[in-house]
Amino acid sequence: MYIAPRPDVNDDPLFAVRLATVGVLSYIAVLVINPTLPPIIAALSVGMIGAQRKAFSMGKAIGGPLAMIVLTYAMAWLVQALHSMPLVYIGVMWLLYFAGFHAILKTGAPAGMLIVIVTVLMSVMGMHGAATVEAMRVGFLQASLVALVLAPLVYLLFPPRTTEQHVDRPQAGGGNVGVGAAIRATILLGLSFWLYAVMQPSDMMMAVIAAMVLVFPTRRAVFFEAAQRIRATLYGGAVALGVLALFTMSPHLPILLCLIFLGCLWLASGMLSGPHPSNVYQYAISVALSLIAGALSTQDAGYATFTRIVLTLTGAFTAAFAVALLDALTRWQKEQSDSPSIACAQATPPH
Repeated sequence: MYIAPRPDVNDDPLFAVRLATVGVLSYIAVLVINPTLPPIIAALSVGMIGAQRKAFSMGKAIGGPLAMIVLTYAMAWLVQALHSMPLVYIGVMWLLYFAGFHAILKTGAPAGMLIVIVTVLMSVMGMHGAATVEAMRVGFLQASLVALVLAPLVYLLFPPRTTEQHVDRPQAGGGNVGVGAAIRATILLGLSFWLYAVMQPSDMMMAVIAAMVLVFPTRRAVFFEAAQRIRATLYGGAVALGVLALFTMSPHLPILLCLIFLGCLWLASGMLSGPHPSNVYQYAISVALSLIAGALSTQDAGYATFTRIVLTLTGAFTAAFAVALLDALTRWQKEQSDSPSIACAQATPPH
């Protein structure tokens, strides 16, 4: 699985300021649009823009949101078309999970991750009914359009120092990736029913956590990623609770926006030089924004944070243990190092 390298402060000294600005503008977009599912808009722009490295890439800025729109519309149609045929519905979801995981394990390219994420979100939400699927489709459309507007804007306001374009270098996997993909697709299918039973639409990021833990090819990498997701959830929850606690003392919009900026700036600075992998801090920003947006609309922040942490622990480590057990039994990997090398490399700050 390809993971973007830690951003380099020498190439992009304004990276943290840019990402914190994205967080503030995303929340303003939530206030302006007043969507049914605020966490999507609050978190998606940070995920897409925060994944870019070095100079601004117009192709990624346009391609990412457009791909998300196309996939969510296609999945919404598929879910609604198959909802009356449960066995066919389950079979098609498994095949889509398998295709996504196979692409990830075979090539390391992140496109497979997008397929898995959209499939798990839309399929789980599809179990709640057509109205929820439609709300999800509209929410992703709104969030993608916001990301499409914000990316060139924040790069114009806070340009990187370097003009070099970052080139993704995913690493192809080895071994019988079909077996590995089948294991992960089957586990995620089981987790999908569990997510349906415990997850509200506003807590959809738990589905993303479960899916992302499964994409790594070795047992230690899976456990390492699960631990990082827990850490990110704790960081994001702490920032959200701190922002909301201070906001209650002075409930004015400019104060809230300043607090969001400072919280996002602290986490984004961790992406540059923090002791943990940079994706921990990026995901923590998404968690914080989702909780803040949800708390100021319908959710109780404390309860939402506690629920998310408990369910993240349960879902992430259940998935990790299941993958580790089945990988050990099948031994489908071919002479791979059983360590999270890419993730560990990110954990070391640049000197």
